[in-house]
Amino acid sequence: MAAACGAVPLVSLSLTTEQDVFVLRRSGKTAAEALGVEPQDQIRLATALSELGRDLVGSSELSVSFALVGEGRQSLRFTLLWTDGPGPGEEALLAASRLVTVEHARVERTVVIEQPLGARAPSAEVVARTREVLRTHKGATAVEDARAQTVDLIAALEESRAQREELRRLNAELEETNRGVMALYSELSEELEETNRGVVALYAELDEKSRQLREASEAKTRFWANVSHELRTPVNAVVGLARLLLEFDVERLNEEQHRQVSLISASGSTLLALVDELLDVAKAESGRLEPSFGPVDLRALLGQLRGTLGGYARHGDAELVVAEPEMEIVSDDVMLTRVLRNLLSNALKFTEAGTVRLDVATEAGDGDGDGNGQVVFTVTDTGVGIPEEEQQQIFEEFYQVRGPHQRGRSGTGLGLPYARRLTELLGGTLSLTSTPGTGTRVTVRLPLDPRREEPGAAGGPLVTVLVTVDDDDVFRARIRPLLDQLAERVVEVDRGDRASRAVREERPDAVLLDLNMPDVDGYAVLGELAADPDLSGIPVVVITSASRDGLDHERLRHARAVLDKSALSLSQLTAAFAGRVTHVVQGASRKDPRP
Repeated sequence: MAAACGAVPLVSLSLTTEQDVFVLRRSGKTAAEALGVEPQDQIRLATALSELGRDLVGSSELSVSFALVGEGRQSLRFTLLWTDGPGPGEEALLAASRLVTVEHARVERTVVIEQPLGARAPSAEVVARTREVLRTHKGATAVEDARAQTVDLIAALEESRAQREELRRLNAELEETNRGVMALYSELSEELEETNRGVVALYAELDEKSRQLREASEAKTRFWANVSHELRTPVNAVVGLARLLLEFDVERLNEEQHRQVSLISASGSTLLALVDELLDVAKAESGRLEPSFGPVDLRALLGQLRGTLGGYARHGDAELVVAEPEMEIVSDDVMLTRVLRNLLSNALKFTEAGTVRLDVATEAGDGDGDGNGQVVFTVTDTGVGIPEEEQQQIFEEFYQVRGPHQRGRSGTGLGLPYARRLTELLGGTLSLTSTPGTGTRVTVRLPLDPRREEPGAAGGPLVTVLVTVDDDDVFRARIRPLLDQLAERVVEVDRGDRASRAVREERPDAVLLDLNMPDVDGYAVLGELAADPDLSGIPVVVITSASRDGLDHERLRHARAVLDKSALSLSQLTAAFAGRVTHVVQGASRKDPRP
């Protein structure tokens, strides 16, 4: 076998006797030691050379050459070469292969053993010294070789014992670590179990609190209604008697008495209006306040408002400007008057100077062939404005924006919530934008003729059976009058985990689904309905009070529409169930291009 390209020869030995095998073993170990091979690898290499050399002794012209090979990371190569003979036996090759890397070329009659050196190549001085040591290496007797092998074996055993002790120590450390991990796992499991028990208890407490809140809300509504009814009789008596005194006993009253009776009459009228508002709010919450639609002459209605509120701006020099449209719409004139009066009086109350305007415009329909449009009332003022963080809270009953502007201006915080509830009952929406120090804009959108949008006007309810899924008892009671106009029969479900079963049993024409429920939310219910081939064709309209940015639109693809729960109207529900899809959510545009 030719020398490898780039090989650096060290020495060449011929093997003819058993004594030469001893020399081969000692020379191989010496060369490995001189070139920096680890002690264990030195013993393995010497043992492999001895095993193969002893098995090959007797072959013709048997020789072994030592050389350095490789670029960068070098190896010590031993090449055994003979010209005739059977070569090494399988047992010898197997034994040597277990110790080092062995390549056997039977045709070329060579056996090559390579031992990698360290990362750094030996210097020229080290190579020269190794070559010189190998050339002057003396042979050894069998006894000396056996003694050398015994020394090597003892060293190997000592190193093996040291490694076994190290392994035992590592095992002990690992067992100790495992015990610590198991103790930590047990402690964490106990803490997690305790936390889970606390969560379960918290959920139970929340359920109880929710029940108590619902009962409190129902009790509040009953209280409002009862107190309002009880207050009306004495207040009516006070107002009536004061007016009688002013009209029939004017000659018997001096100027101071006349002024005092006038104050009694005005205060009584204010109190009576407040009682009426409280009663209407209670009716609206319980679902007992229903609009009575009929033709409304806007010019006459707004003229009355202008006359009633013309002298209201007594706190400042604000100018009231009310439009005079030549227009007739279909609505409830009493409810519409109360909505606009609340908005205008609220604007005048908090506008020291400048203008309070009421503008009226119309908007075309959706272009779906129904021919029905909207009338838009816009109330703008140049008053104190409302901070952005409080623009949603002002629609809560009794909430008032605190500040110096409240001084000298009485109020209950019912005006805007009351106006929004009445607007919803009229089939419209009420929205507000405001900038502190600049003013406020309130927009009311109502259908020109809500009867065209009512399912009954087209020959009956839009659907036969409607399943509504919502855990809020108060909301279900409030929306029930609207749903009764949409469907012949409404089936209410108060838990998300019962929704699919109810839909499967009822096979409704449509489903109204709340998105936020404590047990199984609307996303999960919608996914179950979409995954069931028998139920996936039923239209589902989702309602939510969450902002548009917080919705997972990908999971809402099965919904026909997503509507703002806080501003639901009959027109929106009718359009959604009829297939005129409009996604309306809080903080979003009116039109949503999503399919």
